[in-house]
Amino acid sequence: MKRAVSSVFVIFTLGIIAGAIFYYNFGNSNGDPKSFNDTLLVDNAFASEQREQRNDDLYKSRQNSITTAVEKLSPAVVGINVMQVRELRRKSPFSTRDPFLREFFPEFFQDQRYRQEIQALGSGFIISSDGYILTNEHVVENATEVIVTMTDGSKEKAEIVGTDPTSDVALLKIARNNLVYVVMGNANEIILGEWAIAIGNPFGLFEINNRATVTVGVISALNRDFGEIKGRVYQDMIQTDASINHGNSGGPLCNSLGEVIGMNAFIYSEKENEGSVGIGFAIPINRVTRLIDDLKKYHTIDRDFWIGIRVKSIDQAISQKLGYTKNGGVMVSYIDRKSPSEKAGIKLGDIIIQIGNETIFSDEDVTAAIYEEDYRVNDMMAVKVWRDGKVIDLNILLESIRKN
Repeated sequence: MKRAVSSVFVIFTLGIIAGAIFYYNFGNSNGDPKSFNDTLLVDNAFASEQREQRNDDLYKSRQNSITTAVEKLSPAVVGINVMQVRELRRKSPFSTRDPFLREFFPEFFQDQRYRQEIQALGSGFIISSDGYILTNEHVVENATEVIVTMTDGSKEKAEIVGTDPTSDVALLKIARNNLVYVVMGNANEIILGEWAIAIGNPFGLFEINNRATVTVGVISALNRDFGEIKGRVYQDMIQTDASINHGNSGGPLCNSLGEVIGMNAFIYSEKENEGSVGIGFAIPINRVTRLIDDLKKYHTIDRDFWIGIRVKSIDQAISQKLGYTKNGGVMVSYIDRKSPSEKAGIKLGDIIIQIGNETIFSDEDVTAAIYEEDYRVNDMMAVKVWRDGKVIDLNILLESIRKN
């Protein structure tokens, strides 16, 4: 009996407490339902605030270093349309093995050469507020007219200030001021595997809405040397898997800080005219920027110098004869009289072991080192030679070949 009374008392007490709570929350203010509605409004406002916070967090998660870099650089990227004159060849429709006909009617059997004006596409980037623009030399080669499309939709006729076919770099100028321009980075500080952003005008898509195309990848490799390709020398190239296609040439390759670290130049493909297969190459921006002043002043880069020596690889017989026990190097086998090399103190039998910062192992390395160091007329070329058991430092003044 006592247990039943206790249970009833507990239930009664809990009921009183629940009723008091209900009255406190919803039944005060003389039974006015406004208090209940106020509670609902507070809850709805809190939920709305939470949704806005989630949306804000989501938006911030989409904003990253890449989007910031693109926003920073895109206004300084331009599309380039070029009218070029190219020399083409048309095969003769006639063929014969008769030497008589070929001798007396050669015009019928020779291939015909003719010049044709065609349109080419490329990209570029503004490097100063007064309208200087960088692009590849092969984009504007043999150009009769260069038109630059800006991100504001305007089209400007560009002057070719200077070109350097060897480095595949060209400097353009448009008659505009107060332009947004890029920030130059340092190619020597590139980190393998860091983000790489290619911005440009593939397939002329810039013309649709005056906006550059952005592709993203990583820095895949550094210091790729290709030597000479069609008269152009590509050394220390930056490799990236950021997609580079026809029309991207001359555009900037950037890092996630929004700095230009290279100039997009070409892609790797097994067949000519094949599209991107995910391997593109850019010229390190340091190699580009050191040309700008000379292109402005002289409109070209003067590399027509001479050295005045011939070299040959070292075999075992030469090594034994000279007492040379080191690996690598090339032997000087001929010196022109009054040449820069003779004036610098080079002697027959000297073994060249270093040019600039490049170690020499073969005669091919000599040419590669000259390209690598980007020597020009009137530069001093530092050379280390081995002579009679000693290493000697010499400096060759690179004289213009036109003086001789």
